[in-house]
Amino acid sequence: MLNFLTKGISKFFGTKSERDIREITPYVELINAEFTKLSALTDDQLRQQTAELRTLIGERLQPVDEQITALRQRIDEEPDMDVNEKEVVFNQIDKLDLEHNKVLEVVLLELLPRAFAIVKETARRFKENGQLDVAVTVHDQFIAAKKANVRIEEDRAIWLNKWDAAGNEITWDMVHYDVQLLGGVVLHQGKIAEMATGEGKTLVSTLPAFLNALGGKGVHIVTVNDYLAKRDSEWNAPLFEFHGMTVDCIDRHEPNTDERRKAYLADITYGTNNEFGFDYLRDNMARTPAEQVQRKHHYAMVDEVDSVLIDDARTPLIISGPVPRGDEQEFVALKPRILRLVDAQKQIAQALLIDAKKRIASGNTKEGGLSLFRAHRGFPKTKPLIKFLSETGMQAIMRSTENEFLAENQKRMPEADAPLLFTIEEKNNSVELTEKGIDFLTGEDEDPAFFVLPDMAIQLNAIETNTELSEHDRLVQKEELIRDYSIKTQRIHTVNQLLKAYALFEKDVEYVIMDSKVKIVDEQTGRIMEGRRYSDGLHQAIEAKENVKVEDATQTYATITLQNYFRMYHKLCGMTGTAETEAGEFWQIYKLDVVVIPTNRAIVRADEQDKVYKTVR
Repeated sequence: MLNFLTKGISKFFGTKSERDIREITPYVELINAEFTKLSALTDDQLRQQTAELRTLIGERLQPVDEQITALRQRIDEEPDMDVNEKEVVFNQIDKLDLEHNKVLEVVLLELLPRAFAIVKETARRFKENGQLDVAVTVHDQFIAAKKANVRIEEDRAIWLNKWDAAGNEITWDMVHYDVQLLGGVVLHQGKIAEMATGEGKTLVSTLPAFLNALGGKGVHIVTVNDYLAKRDSEWNAPLFEFHGMTVDCIDRHEPNTDERRKAYLADITYGTNNEFGFDYLRDNMARTPAEQVQRKHHYAMVDEVDSVLIDDARTPLIISGPVPRGDEQEFVALKPRILRLVDAQKQIAQALLIDAKKRIASGNTKEGGLSLFRAHRGFPKTKPLIKFLSETGMQAIMRSTENEFLAENQKRMPEADAPLLFTIEEKNNSVELTEKGIDFLTGEDEDPAFFVLPDMAIQLNAIETNTELSEHDRLVQKEELIRDYSIKTQRIHTVNQLLKAYALFEKDVEYVIMDSKVKIVDEQTGRIMEGRRYSDGLHQAIEAKENVKVEDATQTYATITLQNYFRMYHKLCGMTGTAETEAGEFWQIYKLDVVVIPTNRAIVRADEQDKVYKTVR
């Protein structure tokens, strides 16, 4: 019934995509009208159009900018200002910054047809005329000193339509189609443009990049790898540079350098998602503002936006460094105990699975479900268990038992875990020893509390209230207690990480061994993640498990996810060939709407629904 109503509404009002396109189509007519006017201008007059747009924007922003400047001068001139008063002034500046952005967005939308037309006309002249001839400026001389596509002849600058991009000479032969103008409007509005492969997303990006760069607050164009970042920055640069704009790519420069800082000060900055994120982390670790490279996050345009903002969004970017001391010997020393523990747990889990099969086959699903649940808690990744759970109804039986034991804040969970030496929570990626497991690990002649943390509060109180102790003896006992607590904390942490390494991380699935090193495999792409290490001692545990050199332990200095990084931008947009299927996630997480842009020519290929076949066992 709901499907019928949806079809009826779509038939009457049109689909969402059709409504979106109807709403922005008038801009195409306005852009093309301005484009027609520009054809009569000389190359110098065309370039002057950009200067006029900058002037118009500056005039509209002047009242707000003057207020911000006055407040900043007040702070500089009154170094002894009261802290509370200074906070009030900074709050006023923040409000004015927001007002500045609002005014800027209004002005840019008004100027959109002229700005887009300037880019399209520049592209047309490069394609049809072969070169652009203008009066030389300092900017022309600067570009000519670095690039071969600009030649200075007396007082004239000749901009050729041939230049290098990613090591290959290209001849510019593209002019924006109407559908690409639509895509540019969508990107400027802070939305996601879904465009089919081959429809020219790289060319589309030049339109909103040029328009937003006029505001002087920086445009970041984000790609998924450094080759694309470098190629696109070279491919599109002359369209922007002809109009006096600066273009750079952060991936061309080393981190924390003046060159990287200058790249961020460019009007349009290309780079990879990870480099943008890592630069933000490095800036947060900087000791002075002068060491920072990024400026405020204003406008970001993300290529392959579904990959960056959805698939990899929760993956943390981490800057880590060595800890004061390593614990290689502890991993090696405890490994034999963990091996015995894991082997014993496998036998328990196997016995529980056999018991579950027998009981369920005889109709006793209650007891069989409990054994199945225990087997899953003990070793969820064993192939016989995975195969059994794939049979019809087995998952339902296990989940029913799980829900029963999870009720009332997991009050009965110790009963379920009673036969196990440790429990595995796949969802949380965690492993926890049971009391039975602690007893198994502890040697016969060892202290029963060898793997048990002391209760610091009770024991410190006992030392404090012991009247027979002198002050010196009391201090000595406290130090011994704290030392014992620290040693046992590290020991238990090492045990837990070794357990994780054996129970949750499988060779050639989560990681591989190459050149006698443990290398992480990206679960999304299947690629080797060079230079990446698991944190918190887990990587060391896997190295000990695989009998390769245990490297120094690391600690996290700074971390952020791509999701949290890109949400800091004033305006965020993106483009991809596949976004509509994830439109709900884009809206829920980033408040980004998805607009499907039609192809320039009608698609003749018939796309059928996917068919998924279950693997035959």
